[in-house]
Amino acid sequence: MNDSSGQAHGDWIVIHADGACKGNPGPGGWGAWLSHQGRERELYGGEPMTTNNRMELTAVIRALEALKRACQVKVYTDSVYVQKGITEWIHGWKARNWRTSDKKPVKNEDLWRELDTLAQQHRIEWHWVKGHAGHAGNERADALANRGVETILIK
Repeated sequence: MNDSSGQAHGDWIVIHADGACKGNPGPGGWGAWLSHQGRERELYGGEPMTTNNRMELTAVIRALEALKRACQVKVYTDSVYVQKGITEWIHGWKARNWRTSDKKPVKNEDLWRELDTLAQQHRIEWHWVKGHAGHAGNERADALANRGVETILIK
C-alpha cells in the first residue's frame, strides 16, 4: 500500500478518518477506512446531535477500537484539532487536570480520554492531510462520514 507520497507502508495499518456534520451542532457522521497489506475495512456511523470535532475524534476512536492487538498505525486526518490535540495539546491538558491553558474545561474531554487510552496501546504516527484536496484516503473517509450522517437523516 502506498500513500500519496508513494512510500510503501509495509506492516503498518493505515487509517484514514474523517467526521462530518450538517449544522454544527447538528446531525453528524464519522467514517474510517482501514487498510493493511491489501485488506480493507470501512467503518461509519452517526449521531443525531453532535459537533464536527466530536465526529472527527469518534472516527479515529472507532478505527482504533477495531484493531484486535497492538499495532503500528499511520493515522491520516484532515482535522488539525485531532492531530495537534493528540500530539501536542493533550500533554498540557493532562498536566492541568483536563483544563486548557486559560483554566477552562477541555471540550470533548470524554473523547480525548478515550482516544488517549486507545492511542497508548499502539505505535501511532499522526498525519494531517488537507481536506477536500484530492487525497484519495481522505476522500474515501469523507464519503464514509457522509454515509454516517445519512444513517441519521433517514431515521
